[in-house]
Amino acid sequence: MLNESEAPDKHKMSVLIKINRKKMVPVNLIECSKRFHYCNIMFILLMISFFNTYGNQKINDKCPLIPSPKKSERVLSVFEITNNTAIKFDQKFTDQAYYLQKQLLKYNQVTLSLNPTAFKTQIVLKQNSAAKNKEVYSIKMNSKEILIEAADNHGMFNGITSVIQMARLCESRNGKISMECWDIEDEPKYEWRGIMLDESRHFFGITKVKQLIDWMAFFKFNRFHWHLTDQPGWRVEIKQYPLLATIGGIGNHTDPFSAAKFYTQEGIKEVVQYAKERFIEIIPEIDMPGHAGAANKAYPEFSGGGSDKFPEFTFNPGNVNVYNYLTHILKEIDCLFPSQIIHIGGDEIHYGNEKWKSNQGVMELMRANKFSNLKEVESYFFRRISDSLLCMNNRVAAWDEVADYDISNKKTIVFYWRDDKPEQLQKALNKGFPIVLCPRHPMYFDYVQDTLQVHGPNWRIFSYNSWEKVYQFSLNDIKVTYPENAEILGIQANVWTERIATEQRLDYMIFPRIAALSETAWSNDENKDISNFKIRLKSQFKLFEEDGIYYLDPFTPAKTGEPVR
Repeated sequence: MLNESEAPDKHKMSVLIKINRKKMVPVNLIECSKRFHYCNIMFILLMISFFNTYGNQKINDKCPLIPSPKKSERVLSVFEITNNTAIKFDQKFTDQAYYLQKQLLKYNQVTLSLNPTAFKTQIVLKQNSAAKNKEVYSIKMNSKEILIEAADNHGMFNGITSVIQMARLCESRNGKISMECWDIEDEPKYEWRGIMLDESRHFFGITKVKQLIDWMAFFKFNRFHWHLTDQPGWRVEIKQYPLLATIGGIGNHTDPFSAAKFYTQEGIKEVVQYAKERFIEIIPEIDMPGHAGAANKAYPEFSGGGSDKFPEFTFNPGNVNVYNYLTHILKEIDCLFPSQIIHIGGDEIHYGNEKWKSNQGVMELMRANKFSNLKEVESYFFRRISDSLLCMNNRVAAWDEVADYDISNKKTIVFYWRDDKPEQLQKALNKGFPIVLCPRHPMYFDYVQDTLQVHGPNWRIFSYNSWEKVYQFSLNDIKVTYPENAEILGIQANVWTERIATEQRLDYMIFPRIAALSETAWSNDENKDISNFKIRLKSQFKLFEEDGIYYLDPFTPAKTGEPVR
């Protein structure tokens, strides 16, 4: 309410412009006409129209994007995307222009022209060679133009996904999208921003994987770690060893006799290309020498045995033919995945290497090389397989157990997962391995999200992984000393599927934690604000619903009940 001193003269022509709900600003049109040119009066009238239209909406000072940009500034203007909007682009960004066109048609039902000769408003994709980081982009917006600049295609894609997200957060009315304007300068905190999906234990298929990749791109992830082989099932076709898929693909964690499910090589290529268009590299995992049960079911002659609880768990490191067998498999995998990184597991071998103690080939190997324990056998196995991958010009990726082995540090990426063993991370750091952080707490998305959930590891023992814990994760949470030259590539979440058998439950365990992870992986700590993130997160729920995602609403948990499987 105005006080007396602020009240306008009743005898003068005045207009009250509503800036927000608390303050009214008087503008005297007669005085304006005397003091200013006609164009200034027209500007005032335009502002009146703007605030009449948008006056009941709070003017946000925080960009609505997830993840939060490095720098953002609100521009007091509105850009309208309509069927009369054109996309103008440098030739370098042709693919990104088509992607933007397709996404706006798919989600907002507007058809943008790629012909820049006739337009009312335009979105301009322009190269800026000054940017050094290939993922850097900037956006400048006004009522007539959105200008996206980047040096590289990946940066341009990041800028486009920001525009797509802003457009999807707006309602389309009468064939137009009215977007608040922002000036943005942005780049990622981490090089590696990933999600791992285990499809050995339960298989989901191309359509579901593509949907996950879409959401990863939407939130600016760039690594999809695809766990394709393990005890329950082998999920990728290998031409030289067809029984791996047709026999090894039988069964899953729930039903060991279910029909074989696997990806053909053509299916793999389709997914790889789909991810490539979204600037996501796929890192395949072919687990060895443990977690080999499905492969040993298909080709038992290469088995190294197991234990009572984990039968036929390992490949046989004492059989020279095993190395040829696995190398041929990895050659076919290398042909399918252009990332030049293959994850070969290396974890939990002690669960099922009991038979190695009595295996004649293993005993001969130990005598010939003067090995004193099975740990040295593991290291020998890993060294030979790593050498095969290096000869294929691949980098090796493996779980943190491999920090114990004598292998190339610069050519091997270590994935730190055992958060109860920070000394293992310290060892990997001291040896100079590049690191991806995915500690069980809070980065295992098969763990329950709050105390109301019951299906998952017992949170009373293991704790639970809420979206808040994912959002607040930092390097300081791990009690290690980081050397000055420590190479922390980034972070990822792992989705193991022992307790995830349906698409509905898969969605429920990933969403909304994927949004929290995206900001943790992308945004600098000083740009993170958990209170504001809650507001932005809630606005994403309608997008989840539009895509048929069965998500957890952490603010009203009873709204979406926990699927059992």
